[in-house]
Amino acid sequence: MSLVLLVRHGQASWGAADYDVLSDLGRRQSAALGTSLAGRGVTPDLVVRGSLRRHRETTDAAVEAAGWGNGVVEDAGWDEFDHLGTLDGSVLFDHRDHEPYDERVRRFHATIERWSSGEHDPEYRESFPAFQARVLGALDRTFERLGEKGTAVVFTSGGPVSWVAATLVDGGVPAWRRLSRVVVNSSVTKVHSGRWGTNLVSFNDHAHLEADRDLLSYR
Repeated sequence: MSLVLLVRHGQASWGAADYDVLSDLGRRQSAALGTSLAGRGVTPDLVVRGSLRRHRETTDAAVEAAGWGNGVVEDAGWDEFDHLGTLDGSVLFDHRDHEPYDERVRRFHATIERWSSGEHDPEYRESFPAFQARVLGALDRTFERLGEKGTAVVFTSGGPVSWVAATLVDGGVPAWRRLSRVVVNSSVTKVHSGRWGTNLVSFNDHAHLEADRDLLSYR
């Protein structure tokens, strides 16, 4: 039996010139996660992270808080889709200082729906089908590294986490769109592989944030 815990990174800098940096809240979320996992007796055989700065910063804070001594494997297959390139940054992050937050989020979701529709694939550096294949390839590699037994903690992003979950419940693109809207920063999604195949055990667990609701964020 092998177990993979997929962790969405802590809060990054939504709407800022450089999104790929954890906020102060994101660092607190990541440390709270590490403390919680250690308290629950999680001792990973493997720690994996995507290649983005927010993945690295989340990993560093969580691993330090947990007291794990593992080396960290970097796998860019766990990277988020490219908000600023794949999804036309001029639409998403044009830094309209006076634009309401809700309007920016609305435009973001509209752009995501266009990208994932499959009707405009040639327009993007990474099409949605390519993203799907990349993420599932990263999941396969993680289980291969673990072997038949072991636990891995993977620090990634909401898009990959949601695609793994949607795939394992046969939900497809509609499920991915819904799930990706509710993934909490630093939440844990548990995937098990064993005699009955690969299955989703839990999604979006953020119990480590419940004691202090000020730690909760989705962006």
